[in-house]
Amino acid sequence: MHSGSKRKKVEIIALCLSSLLALVFRACCFSSWYFCKRRIARRKLEKEFELPLFDVSSIARATNNFSSQNKLGEGGFGTVYKGALDGGQDIAVKRLSKTSQQGLEEFKNEVICVAKLQHRNLVKLQGCCISGEEKMMIYEYMPNKSLDIFIFDQKKKKMLSWNKRINIIVGIARGLLYLHRDSRQRIIHRDLKASNVLLDLELNPKISDFGLAKIVGVNETADRTKRISGTRGYISPEYAAHGIFSLKSDVFSFGVLVLEIVSGRKNNYVFDADQDETLLGHAWKLNMEGRAIELVDESIAESCDVAQVIRSIHVGLLCVQQRPDDRPNMSGAVKMLVNDAPVVALPQPKEPAFFTGSVQAAAVKAELSPANHSTVSLNEVTITSLTPR
Repeated sequence: MHSGSKRKKVEIIALCLSSLLALVFRACCFSSWYFCKRRIARRKLEKEFELPLFDVSSIARATNNFSSQNKLGEGGFGTVYKGALDGGQDIAVKRLSKTSQQGLEEFKNEVICVAKLQHRNLVKLQGCCISGEEKMMIYEYMPNKSLDIFIFDQKKKKMLSWNKRINIIVGIARGLLYLHRDSRQRIIHRDLKASNVLLDLELNPKISDFGLAKIVGVNETADRTKRISGTRGYISPEYAAHGIFSLKSDVFSFGVLVLEIVSGRKNNYVFDADQDETLLGHAWKLNMEGRAIELVDESIAESCDVAQVIRSIHVGLLCVQQRPDDRPNMSGAVKMLVNDAPVVALPQPKEPAFFTGSVQAAAVKAELSPANHSTVSLNEVTITSLTPR
């Protein structure tokens, strides 16, 4: 009787052990399949992105577990942190918020778009991280942060001599020209502004933040969106009023940026309260009256190259003209900036868009009116409903 009971226990133990071994075997098979699948997916993404993929753990370690002390900035998309990789290389990590409207496909499109850009005046994307809900982009770190910190600060703006400023203007122009003409894909940035221009150790400019960038075909002249994005004051009138954007929309933003860099004033600065005169309107009036040099930032007024300053203002005003067709392309803008021909040889700029602050506000509100949409030709990119005054 005891031997039968003993045999039964042995059988039960053997059955349990075999079941356990079967479970372990299945777990090992599943684990092997899972990690193999992850490796294949990782290689596929790396090939698709043409970039290295980072693990969440390595980025968390690099940013001191996303410490608030490492935070560089924050926006609607998420947060940017400074980090240092194991090898000591400094990086900037753009960590998308889990509530961001940018989904996985949009994120992948942005990464693919930026990964293929190689230019000294564009911030270099060094890798990315995708893990569950975590989506991060790893950029080269810019020690001097963004241009707006310098040009709009009464003390720091003095660090930007005229030679530094013209170098920044031409660098931004060359970076945009690369996006519009020389990169593998034609790209409209759609959010060019002072805070999206980063400065390296030598204060060389690098265009950043391609979250709103749009790839356009060779034969495309314009595109349209119902959702207006970007920053008021930098967006072109046709985009603000009708949702139409093109390469000339970036040209407009560049023109605003040029006038800001020369003057050290924000685009929404009101020079004449009675007339609600903005930076663009004030610059145009001074230029028409032959007093363009008066626009220059007083911190560099005595040391600047007067001819270069006047030329830069002139080019900036050509870029912010009301009609897109009147604005130069970036190739033309670069040539005018670096050419030594007299300013009188350049085209005369027409009255700029958003001459006053009230017109600028009205143009943005106009997007809410469906009636305005019928006055636009996508092929010619012309506007008939906006007036500058």
